[in-house]
Amino acid sequence: MHGLGDVRFFDRLAPLYDLAMPPADGEALAAGLAHGTRPIDRLLDVGGGSGRAAAALSGPDICVVDASREMLARARDRRGLSAAVGDAGRLPVRDASVDAITIVDAFHHLPDHDAAIDEAARVLAPGGVVVIREFDPTHPLGRGLAAAERAVGMASRFRAPSDLADRLADAGLDPRIVDRGFGYTVAGVKGKR
Repeated sequence: MHGLGDVRFFDRLAPLYDLAMPPADGEALAAGLAHGTRPIDRLLDVGGGSGRAAAALSGPDICVVDASREMLARARDRRGLSAAVGDAGRLPVRDASVDAITIVDAFHHLPDHDAAIDEAARVLAPGGVVVIREFDPTHPLGRGLAAAERAVGMASRFRAPSDLADRLADAGLDPRIVDRGFGYTVAGVKGKR
């Protein structure tokens, strides 16, 4: 899911991650999820690590999928969440089997953005929604974050909101830019067929 160096970094950081990171923006996630046109009973939090984003949500059955076993142990043991080791480019679920997917502050770590988006489109049920919360590399703070992650050896690749929305459209999802700023939210809804 993440580049190998990124996974090792998060494995080492796991015990301190939740202390260093602010809570996920539950309002932005809820605003993105509201674009789905089906009830959300089953949600995958892809690249969800310690379950920080899942903790900001309530209601659906949430499974955190991540490549870092140490981060997933925190999601399971500290937050009581369902967790699965997995790759965003090969999600461990059947076609059209989930109502929503969140990818929060993690998309830039995924080694294959196209595969992750195509997989999201594959596993979403009609009317389902993928919500990606990311950092804008065209924002001054985004440029600083990108430089900082390169400096510590991460293979991060950031995308601007319109670029990410265009890629969601290419995968057959109906994209919506929910909000903009240093942190932004894009949602993609799978059409009913």
